Amino acid sequence: MGKGEYDLSEMFVVHHTMMDRGVNYVRYHGDSSFSPGGSFYDIMFCLRNYGLVPQEAMPGIMYGDTLPVHNELDAVAGAYVNAIAKGKLTKLTPVWKKGLCSIYDTYLGKCPENFTYKGKEYTPKTFAESLGINPDDYISLTSFTHHPFYTQMNIEIQDNWRNGLSWNLPIDELMAVMDNAIKNGYTFAWGSDVSEQGFTRDGIAVMPDAARGAELTGSDMARWTGLTAADKRKELTGKPLPEVNVTQEMRQTAFDNWETTDDHGMVIYGIAKDQNGKEYFMVKNSWGLSGKYKGIWYASKAFVAYKTMNILVHKDALPKDIAKKLGIK
Repeated sequence: MGKGEYDLSEMFVVHHTMMDRGVNYVRYHGDSSFSPGGSFYDIMFCLRNYGLVPQEAMPGIMYGDTLPVHNELDAVAGAYVNAIAKGKLTKLTPVWKKGLCSIYDTYLGKCPENFTYKGKEYTPKTFAESLGINPDDYISLTSFTHHPFYTQMNIEIQDNWRNGLSWNLPIDELMAVMDNAIKNGYTFAWGSDVSEQGFTRDGIAVMPDAARGAELTGSDMARWTGLTAADKRKELTGKPLPEVNVTQEMRQTAFDNWETTDDHGMVIYGIAKDQNGKEYFMVKNSWGLSGKYKGIWYASKAFVAYKTMNILVHKDALPKDIAKKLGIK
């Protein structure tokens, strides 16, 4: 876009998102979701309705650490909204929102109304406009069979409390979008289940065929059946092995029976090959420099096909035939 590099404040988005989430939670008398985390739609909503600010205008850490530590904040804010939402009150005062806002102000800092950046005065909205990012250019895509393909659906997960919509594609077409995006220079946000055993804490995400575990790793069956779950994971993910052939039905079953959960959002920015020529998506995680590859994960196509909840991608990254099916220009 020719705008240069920017370090944007994540905590500006967090502050606005959690305030909105708290209000929503109270409106539903606690029969909703109020928990840490969010969805990609929260970012687009914030951009459109509140704007953005650079990191220096709102660092978001008010207690001296180098990275946000939110356990205490989450406990305090959760207790507060529960006291309001489930307190058996007959009428709410007009100031309860100020109380919640003051909690986030204390831990994250106040959201600036005006600030100076590189010698220019901005509001969050005018700064967002200067970036040239149009939220309408970004679309969410998913793949499930309990809604019709080529229509928009509300993914039924707790963090989608804003009811953001995603276009529903067959899994082979969703994978085609991902490949096309990377090959044409687009990165995309990737929402995935990272509690799956194949998502290791050492920079690899794979879906090895566990049913053939003993055969694939060269261990005898007696030894294999005696291994702990952790040891089996180590053997199955320690070197390239044949993987499960992921089907649309497998994805749906895993979602319906809670084997696939909405855990974590990351960024996919490239494709790499292993020593056998097998392709992996290159994933930028948000866990600092953890893992063997210093914060980078390599996710196999099988893992991505099986465990993707949704992606957020620029509409121009779609292959033309798929964009036509969705009516996206």
